[in-house]
Amino acid sequence: MGVALILFQFKPYRAAGFAGHRQGADRYHEALYYNRLDNNKVSCALCPRGCVIGEGKRGFCRVRQNIDGTLYSLVYARPCAVHIDPIEKKPLFHVLPGAKSFSVATAGCNLSCGFCQNWHISQAYPEDVRYEHIAPDEIVRLSVSAGAPVIAYTYTEPTVFYEYMLQTAVISRQAGILNVLHSSGFMNEAPLRRLCKYLDAANIDLKGSEKFYLNLCQGRHEDVLRSLKVLKEEGVWIEITYLLIPTLNDSDEYIRQTCAWIKENLGVDTPLHISRFWPAHKLRNLPSTSMEALYNAYDMARAAGLRYVYIGNVSGVNEQSTYCPFCGRLLIQRSGYDVRENNIAGRRCKFCKNVIAGIWTRGKEDGDSGDNDKS
Repeated sequence: MGVALILFQFKPYRAAGFAGHRQGADRYHEALYYNRLDNNKVSCALCPRGCVIGEGKRGFCRVRQNIDGTLYSLVYARPCAVHIDPIEKKPLFHVLPGAKSFSVATAGCNLSCGFCQNWHISQAYPEDVRYEHIAPDEIVRLSVSAGAPVIAYTYTEPTVFYEYMLQTAVISRQAGILNVLHSSGFMNEAPLRRLCKYLDAANIDLKGSEKFYLNLCQGRHEDVLRSLKVLKEEGVWIEITYLLIPTLNDSDEYIRQTCAWIKENLGVDTPLHISRFWPAHKLRNLPSTSMEALYNAYDMARAAGLRYVYIGNVSGVNEQSTYCPFCGRLLIQRSGYDVRENNIAGRRCKFCKNVIAGIWTRGKEDGDSGDNDKS
């Protein structure tokens, strides 16, 4: 199998091996976070949904099943999408610019967002997508062979393939490969803190208000905010994606509140990607986000004091490049996912020598404390 192969992504499929839940429980991988209950029921403790799952049933995510009173992952080592992407596609703009990221996903999600771009696999049962068996150590080997210094858990919601992600991350850390996550952040604190020991960076979708989460995602805003605080406490590099959806989460009031929360709880160096909405899944009736609305949100984020604000899902705009917040010079020029110019030396602006927040090298630079001042 070539490392650049796209594995069956977005194609309907019925895998015979999933025809019945009692067909070889040994083929599945026992879940890490759950509790056994009376009457052969279990309660999943991986995410805030806390599904109580009867014998033979699955949780909300469709990929975790109770078999004889034991909770199993149905997607361990069964990715339905494997790609080599530029890391800018995650999007992570402050992590190894221009690096290849070996990107992995399985079927399933623990939210149900009506605007999901990858709903074909995120809202699918594992038996309804093609997959290939690739063990964690093989993922790492393929990443090394491809010259990819980063493994990304992405496309769907990595929380639902937690065991696969965690084991891969443990092995990749030993191999000197970075682990990055693009997630909704809808994960319980204990598994998140355990993952953080091997996680270098995360881009978290901050989707909208509490009402927005309840109505459009079947989740809770407060749980995502808690996850962001945990990531910050654990020293994981954080970037945020805010998909700006017309009429649903684009009010000036909410944008200001969100930027103020980021500044207060995560810091002014936290990159914010304001992303353009394109009609998809259940929200095909809405228009795409106007450039005026994107620039309005961008201006409010900068006015709130956030140092690194980007406009995403749009080509040919200057707001995808990184500028030094101290001297104003161009640091990283991007065109789409391509890095055209990089003026960061080690971790510092080449011009004024201030430290620029992010992960710019695979190792810590001597003498750099991470503080934003001149040495």
